[in-house]
Order: sequence, then C-alpha cells, then structure tokens
Amino acid sequence: MTETTNLVTEAATLFEEFRDGERGQIDPLVRLLTPTLWHMARACGLQQRDAEDVVQTVWLSLVSKADTVRDPRSIVAWLGTSVRRESWRTAREKRLASPREDFPEHPDPAPGPDEVVLTSETQRTLWRHLAALTPRCQALLRIISRGGPPDYAALADAWGMPVGSIGPTRGRCLSTLRKALLADPSWSAT
Repeated sequence: MTETTNLVTEAATLFEEFRDGERGQIDPLVRLLTPTLWHMARACGLQQRDAEDVVQTVWLSLVSKADTVRDPRSIVAWLGTSVRRESWRTAREKRLASPREDFPEHPDPAPGPDEVVLTSETQRTLWRHLAALTPRCQALLRIISRGGPPDYAALADAWGMPVGSIGPTRGRCLSTLRKALLADPSWSAT
C-alpha cells in the first residue's frame, strides 16, 4: 500500500467514524488534512488570514454536510474542491470590494505561519524566484515542500489532472526554478 493510499484510507476511515457518530474523529482528520488545504487556499492567491478563513469555512461546511458525502474515500477530493471554490469566491469578493490600485503588483510569496521566517539573502533570493514561477508551479512546489510525501491522488483529484502528470509537472517546475537560481549572481555567490 502506498503512502498516498494510506492518506486517503486514513482520511476516509476518520471521516466515516465521524459521520457514524464518533464526533471526536473530526480532530485527527482536521490535523491530517489542514496543512494541504491551507496551501491550496494560498495557492489560489489568498493572503494568510483569508486562507485560514477559507479552510475553517470548508471544515464547518463538511460538518454540516457530512451525510451528503456518499463515498468516504472521496473526502480528500471533496475538501480540495471545496477549498478551491471557496478560495475563488473569496478572491472574487476581495477584488470587487477593493479598488484596482489597491492590489499589489505581485502576490505575496511569503511562507505560511509554520514555515521559517526568511532572514538570509539566500532565502529571499529563493522566494523571489519561486514567486516568478507560474501559479500552478508555485502551488505544486509549496504543497510538495510542506514535509512528507505528497498525496498525488488527492492532488490529481483536486486539480483535475492525471496522477502521472504531477511528477513530470513538478520536474519541469523545479527545472525552471533551478535555471533561474543558477542565472542569478546573488544565488551563485552564496
């Protein structure tokens, strides 16, 4: 059994137990999946506070709609899709509520609260080049760098792409980042 299958199976088991009345099982499910959901919300262009609100809203939605999820093995995909949709809705509302000139020129490439504060020139250079990548590459590299093996099945479901495309896409993203870093004199000097 692969680690991807283990994550989906563990999430399905916890969700099924929660849905069957063991209300305490929502806590381990939240701990298991929130980091990935948070990164997905940030990858949709949300600031930290908005991403936290979106993830919380999706968890509350799951609790109220738990009985509508037919297959517990689809819970990872259900959550991922819900986070993306809620993130897009939130971003659209922010755009409509704010004048155009209030938008920053570049999305905030800052790491999440659980990541190390960027203090060295090397880290700032890395993040600058990461921010220059396409949004899909940024999102993929953030998710796979959060620690532990990435859940390719959940990513494939959430992004609507074949599992076999994620590895090559990741390779192309890393290659683009590597080339940009090697061409940067401040990176080469460190």
